Amino acid sequence: QVQLVESGGGLVQAGDSLRLSCAASGRSFSSYDMGWFRQAPAKEREFVAAIRWSGGNTYYADSVKGRFTISRDNAKNTVYLQMNSLKPEDTAVYYCAATYKYSSGSYSNTHLYPYWGQGTQVTVST
Repeated sequence: QVQLVESGGGLVQAGDSLRLSCAASGRSFSSYDMGWFRQAPAKEREFVAAIRWSGGNTYYADSVKGRFTISRDNAKNTVYLQMNSLKPEDTAVYYCAATYKYSSGSYSNTHLYPYWGQGTQVTVST
């Protein structure tokens, strides 16, 4: 198993940047592909970005492509989400999630990920 703890959320203005971190503990971090999801009030949880266990492949939702960057540091057991040019519609609770690297399925599907953090709030004001 792996335990996940997100940090770095906060209140920012439109156009600002923010970096989220997700620290993992437990079994070998490099055994897991990682994803970021978000959930706004009264909306379903949606895919934001994902990164393969090696960091060699990344995937993004169209809504954040070109603005957000996912990365990982396996030596630090941490995955990051750099968010630039933030918009009010990016306001949500952001969750990191983990799935074993040999899992099959779409990285954008929440059901692929058995492990989740508690979430961190990101609020973007106009």
